[in-house]
Amino acid sequence: MAYCDPRNKVKLGFVEGLNNKIRVIQRRAYGYRDEEYLRLKILTAFFSRK
Repeated sequence: MAYCDPRNKVKLGFVEGLNNKIRVIQRRAYGYRDEEYLRLKILTAFFSRK
């Protein structure tokens, strides 16, 4: 919800893109037993831009 605050000036399309990317990672990660590993996969996806 903080992303949607007008003072932050973050575009909603950007936030939707982040949410979609996380959903895709969660779908691919179905069956992982370790939530920390899933969290690291999500963080890695956002920091490994080329």
